[in-house]
Amino acid sequence: MIVSVEVLITVIVVAVLGLFVFGLRRRLIQRPGGTFDCSLRPAPPEDVDPGGKGWVYGVARYSGDRVEWFRVFSYAPRPRRVLERPSIEVLGRRQPQGSEELALLSDAVVLSCAHKGATLELAMSDDALTGFLAWLEAAPPGQRVNVA
Repeated sequence: MIVSVEVLITVIVVAVLGLFVFGLRRRLIQRPGGTFDCSLRPAPPEDVDPGGKGWVYGVARYSGDRVEWFRVFSYAPRPRRVLERPSIEVLGRRQPQGSEELALLSDAVVLSCAHKGATLELAMSDDALTGFLAWLEAAPPGQRVNVA
């Protein structure tokens, strides 16, 4: 009986510590500012309807001429994806369709982009989309802007 109480207390302490580390990591990511909630997935082929599958919830952070994307449910200190401003080409935008509405935040807009030969989709709020497109258009003089 005493051993099971010790095990239970250990499990609770580890769970609380894990949640604390998730919160601390998110605070450290957001500390420099310029962050927004952003789900990401590789764009499916045109003839395939994945529905709401493939979306990964994350936090994006502006960092100079790039956007760093971090998975929310991860302990990794480094971004999972880095998108450089000169390499981003906006292909279009749309509202979530079908089961995507359940997989994404309620006010999300889906933005299709090409980045270094890969096509991906970003889902973010209308306000975050406005900021993202303004950031793309605010490229230094002489840098091409790829906004549809």
